[in-house]
Amino acid sequence: MSVMRQIDIGRQYLGIEEDEILTRIQARKEELADKLLILCHHYQRDSVYGFADLKGDSLKLSRDAAAIQDKEFLVFCGVHFMAEAADILAADHQKVLLPHLDAGCPMADMASRAAISAAWKELTEAAGLEDGDVIPITYVNSSAAVKAFVGEHGGSVCTSSNAKQVLAWALDQGKMVFFFPDQHLGRNASWMLDVPDGRVVLWRRGEPMGGNDQKMLSTARVVLWDGYCEVHMRIFPEHISRWRAIAPQAKIIVHPECRNEVVRAADLYGSTEGIIKAVAGGEKGSHWVIGTEINLVRRLADEYPDRTVNSLTPDCLCPTMDAVSPAHLLWILDNLAGGRVVNQIQVDQETAAQAKKSLSQMLAI
Repeated sequence: MSVMRQIDIGRQYLGIEEDEILTRIQARKEELADKLLILCHHYQRDSVYGFADLKGDSLKLSRDAAAIQDKEFLVFCGVHFMAEAADILAADHQKVLLPHLDAGCPMADMASRAAISAAWKELTEAAGLEDGDVIPITYVNSSAAVKAFVGEHGGSVCTSSNAKQVLAWALDQGKMVFFFPDQHLGRNASWMLDVPDGRVVLWRRGEPMGGNDQKMLSTARVVLWDGYCEVHMRIFPEHISRWRAIAPQAKIIVHPECRNEVVRAADLYGSTEGIIKAVAGGEKGSHWVIGTEINLVRRLADEYPDRTVNSLTPDCLCPTMDAVSPAHLLWILDNLAGGRVVNQIQVDQETAAQAKKSLSQMLAI
């Protein structure tokens, strides 16, 4: 896979007034319409999101884009692991471009393939298990290399909407599950399946046996990597208590990347798509308090003015997602118009083939 850093696009772009940038993006989009598809994740800022041909969460975008074979250039306004997934699922003639190469995911970066491989060996030895006695599950918010490791070991990818279903599939085989990189999604899925708390163990990076003793590991049903989403970690049960006092009639819905005590305290929980559907299906005059990234919450408030929509906390901005600016989108499109492909995300064939196994396993569950 290519490893690159974002080049400085300079005052040629960053010094332009935003209104002019938006006008120029629209013109370039129309000029490149026959070969261009712009994909935007729900967490993108509105000034970028407005140019999307396809909108959705990470896996939905990649799958929808793969179904559109007549576009050569897929510009993914999201973060790095999403662009990798799009490249894995795209046709051979299609090129996936990421407007800002520094748009990453801190949680995905918490679980490298090397670290997972080392922990896997240590875990199986400590628990007295063979390699095939453990099933790996990786959240879609992970690198292609980690997805490939999961594919090689007979595991599955999961999303925030199907984590419970995928975990149930793994547990039904009577094997231990190693879940990464998001400990909170894994713990919440385990809680939904009534796995006893004592049999859900946290693997702490950098500590011998993940900070556990041999007995804990040998009796564990689910072992959780200690990764987390920096955005959703800003949400605490106290935020819910505050809103209960302010607006007792409000429905509080949170993302399952939140801590388990937050999910337990909320009325509902759901993925980005699930949150959108809940608000969309709400009655006129209903009140929604949402615990997730602020751009999505603000957009829902604008789209449903006949409902009250508030953010559970005021500071849930994803800074890496926000790195994709209108200026960087214009820079990508200007280069394409000039016949130059920049910031292409390419996953090598061997990694892509193994990663696709883990994605296909999820779709088969």
